[in-house]
Amino acid sequence: MCVSMLYFALTVMLVLGIFSLMTAVALPNVNISPVLLTRVASIVLLYAAALSFNALDIQAIGSGVGIYSGLFQVSSVSQSIDTFIFLVGAMILLPWAPVTNSVMAGARSVFSAVPTIAEYPLMILFTTCGATFLVSSADLVSVYLSIELQSFAVYILATLYRDSESATSAGLKYFLLGGLSSALILLGSVLVYAYTGLTNLESIFTLLSVGGVENLTTGLGPCIIGLTIMVVGFLFKVSAAPFHNWSPDVYDGVPTIVTTWLAIMPKISIFVLLLELQSGFGFTGASLSLLVDGVPFDVWKNLLLVSSLLSLIIGTVVGLAQYRIKRLFAYSTISHVGFLLLALAVNSEESIESFLFYIVQYSITNLNAFLILLAFGYMLYSTVGRKDGYGTDVQFISDLSGQFRANPLLGLALTLTLFSMAGVPPLVGFFGKQMVLYSAVHSGYYFMSLVAIIVSVISASYYLKIVRVIHFDAYTNVQDAVQAPKMTNVHSFAIATLTMAITLFVFKPSIILNSTSLLALTLFHY
Repeated sequence: MCVSMLYFALTVMLVLGIFSLMTAVALPNVNISPVLLTRVASIVLLYAAALSFNALDIQAIGSGVGIYSGLFQVSSVSQSIDTFIFLVGAMILLPWAPVTNSVMAGARSVFSAVPTIAEYPLMILFTTCGATFLVSSADLVSVYLSIELQSFAVYILATLYRDSESATSAGLKYFLLGGLSSALILLGSVLVYAYTGLTNLESIFTLLSVGGVENLTTGLGPCIIGLTIMVVGFLFKVSAAPFHNWSPDVYDGVPTIVTTWLAIMPKISIFVLLLELQSGFGFTGASLSLLVDGVPFDVWKNLLLVSSLLSLIIGTVVGLAQYRIKRLFAYSTISHVGFLLLALAVNSEESIESFLFYIVQYSITNLNAFLILLAFGYMLYSTVGRKDGYGTDVQFISDLSGQFRANPLLGLALTLTLFSMAGVPPLVGFFGKQMVLYSAVHSGYYFMSLVAIIVSVISASYYLKIVRVIHFDAYTNVQDAVQAPKMTNVHSFAIATLTMAITLFVFKPSIILNSTSLLALTLFHY
């Protein structure tokens, strides 16, 4: 009852925050500063993180507590990820371009970063609600509704800068292909319900565990096919190969402030949902196995392994040819998705621990990389506040030429972040890849481990390309003698904090490792 009430209070607070912002934006004769709206949304997310953290009681929650008639299941993993999502969402709201005009100068403070579109924080709260609901979903109905709540807000975010042809084109592509993936998820859900009459995930897993490998001949084959189609839809959402073609175009087309959200938040929630599905299979003894020529074929594991292999190879090889920085980050993300899928497919205590740790370090390093990219844009260009969102965007790798001489601290921070993404010790990214590879080798996945090691070495080359441009290329002043605005204090504090976390993790690794190890143990032993 206590967990249910706390979850209800968390939901009420988020809904009240959304309705407050909706009312503020819709008032016709009241000119409310976007700075204030951004502050309100950030404070709402911070309070939500505190409430979610206070509701985390592993002994009381155990393997999970069903709420809202079984539509959602609160577990220690879902509560921990909810807290992390709220914190990351609050940090993403920080890096807006600083106030530069005389009208808004009076509102300047350490928090002031003015969005050009007032609806941005409102959409952030909508998609955050969908993400937090998704990680706790325990029913096909709640899964689909949560995904759509998250996705619709992200579609609007992608097209928020309406005066930009590139942003609207990328947003339209994201909407159409995202709608296709949602249709696949819905089709899979319909097949599962048609052949089982069930929507509760635990009940479906229990039914599959009874059939065993003879599911195809016992009438449950279409149910397994339906779940497989759902997984394909989820892989589409996280831009895993071979369903990745939309992500480089969308990442490059939308403004960087929106790309920051697209690259991190939807992936966290959907990967945690896949983890919950994986743990559901293990808890009930169910498997997505079909008889192929009399031999059991594990559809789930082989689908994840094939997608992981393709993601590792495509994300690395195609990324080598990129000269636009956000497209390069898109292919880098695809490569990281390959590591996450490999850890998920192995499905051991070590691999699930590495999976959770990799999600955390991936989110931290990518968030820091995009925050630094935004900061470079603010310092390179003086056009701030354009409605197309491109006044302060770094588009090409060459735009960063010689920036270490002009902004040595930012250049050093980006270098450390890129080294972490490449897996260079002793940064946090190295430990993420090392844990995934150790769990894969320990479970006998030698070929996948060898491929992952090779692509990690190759992918370091395109990270080093950015480092070379920043440190060794000639510095070109693109401002034309116009004084560029500086980033806000909170923006610089966020970059400093994340960079220190990436660099100094080796001196105090137990803070994150103990948490991920404990969460992995709860999935296997509760």
